[in-house]
Amino acid sequence: MDIYGFELIIFDLDGVIVDTAKYHYLAWKELADKLGFSLTLEHNERLKGISRTRSLEIILEIGGLADAFTPEQKEEMATAKNTRYMEYIHNLKEDELLPGTKEFLTELKSRGIKTAIGSASKNALPILDKLDVIHFFDVIIDGNATDKAKPHPEVFLLAAEKLGIPPENCAVFEDAQAGIEAALAAGMTAIAVGSPENLKGASMYVAGLDHFQRVSWNMP
Repeated sequence: MDIYGFELIIFDLDGVIVDTAKYHYLAWKELADKLGFSLTLEHNERLKGISRTRSLEIILEIGGLADAFTPEQKEEMATAKNTRYMEYIHNLKEDELLPGTKEFLTELKSRGIKTAIGSASKNALPILDKLDVIHFFDVIIDGNATDKAKPHPEVFLLAAEKLGIPPENCAVFEDAQAGIEAALAAGMTAIAVGSPENLKGASMYVAGLDHFQRVSWNMP
């Protein structure tokens, strides 16, 4: 696949551009501990690529507490989790970008290919600002701009719409199954950052964005 044949490349944030997933896990784990049960790394796999509200619902299901709290209490929990998460990422530095990210974004820009963020995160802007890469993206669609969470394709379709690019001319980098399904539902090419065992349906699989530094940057 010639990645440089697309007009728009859309990136998920957590797990693709930067590994802030570990901080999400720590913040959710603290909440689960307070509620009296353990949240494992295996459980955490179910939370990738989905909204904060849906993540909380899954966590409460895991703990057998799905019907134990009012909507107001759930909102308080989600807010407390996000506050803790923001404390974790307060000192985020540029060197926490995943390998190859800045180089790949630079290469895409040099070729005139549009780039976008399509993320469920409501903290995408401050994270990208701290990482000093916000200027690379032509449009940023995050959890503040969407009503429907992945696997619904809204986040990716909005990015393409804002730039006037047909979905079939877009590729999406995702590390979560919900994101792969959202890309496919949007009519876009899905590129998985991960393995076929964990991510089904993608057209291409890479370990990270540094794959293109090694393999593709000398392509004509």
